[in-house]
Amino acid sequence: MNASVIGAGSWGSAFALYLGRSKIRTRLWIREPDIFETALRERENKVFLSGYKFPTEVSFHDDVEETLHPSDLVFIAVPSQFCRKVLTRIAPLLTVRHSVISLTKGIEKKTLLRMSEVMTEVFSPFALPRIGVLSGPSFSKEVAQGQPTALVLASTDQDLAKKIQHLISSLSLRIYTSHDVIGVEIGGALKNVIAIAAGISDSLEFGSNARAALMTRGLTEITRLGTKLGAQKETFSGLAGIGDLVLTCTGRLSRNRHVGAELGKGKTLSSIISSMRMVAEGIATTLSARQLAHREHVEMPIFDQVYQILYNKKEPRKALVDLMSRALKGE
Repeated sequence: MNASVIGAGSWGSAFALYLGRSKIRTRLWIREPDIFETALRERENKVFLSGYKFPTEVSFHDDVEETLHPSDLVFIAVPSQFCRKVLTRIAPLLTVRHSVISLTKGIEKKTLLRMSEVMTEVFSPFALPRIGVLSGPSFSKEVAQGQPTALVLASTDQDLAKKIQHLISSLSLRIYTSHDVIGVEIGGALKNVIAIAAGISDSLEFGSNARAALMTRGLTEITRLGTKLGAQKETFSGLAGIGDLVLTCTGRLSRNRHVGAELGKGKTLSSIISSMRMVAEGIATTLSARQLAHREHVEMPIFDQVYQILYNKKEPRKALVDLMSRALKGE
């Protein structure tokens, strides 16, 4: 089996490294010239995954066609707002024999499409490959370290899901399958917004009670929107729901929690973004989630307050007052 990983950020690099360690010949597409040159020279991504050498089973490429040519299995690890452009480049190169798995957790701006929907839209004029999504609680660094991790692979094609499950599962990475693509993608994307809220709360020293409330009520809002979009409620009690939410809201490696913590210190969003080379998906997802909520007539007060903080420069303490003073109701 040959595999390709499109995107050499922290997660794409860690996943390619994992596949290589699993003795799967893997081609990693690297867009950034400096990272590509360093990888060729030192077999390491010093920008996004410093300290971890790629095994010999992983090769590095800066040409998309060269990256895809020998592979039947393609993993997409590109930030959501750049996915369409990259998918458009690879679409003519794919055939029905290919399987394409999204590793991206986000919602496209303007169209409000999930990543599997973007893939279907872009690929359909050509040959439509088999499509799946992989999500769950997974810090890149811990996967690179070989720490135990559990993820969920969702696809409407359960033969594909089971095939990939058996191919990439190991003693350090356990894969579960699901047919609820909507729920897995919505859970994976929207938890990043709650992580920003948790970072703000922790930075302002609101305490453990507040963080627990944010996570619990945040999950309620995610589930409310997800089920309105057609997801199954139980998915949000699984790895792509509460599992990923807990990790992202509490883990010190969380980029989105970091954004919230910096906002809580009084820093501006523009200064925070300029200081990060990695993408915090929750910033764009906040806007997309708010638009989805309005379109679907779903009440999401925590998401709305995060939006006000990010895009209207609302003072975080005022956002807390507005949340806590809402009309009382049953759970």
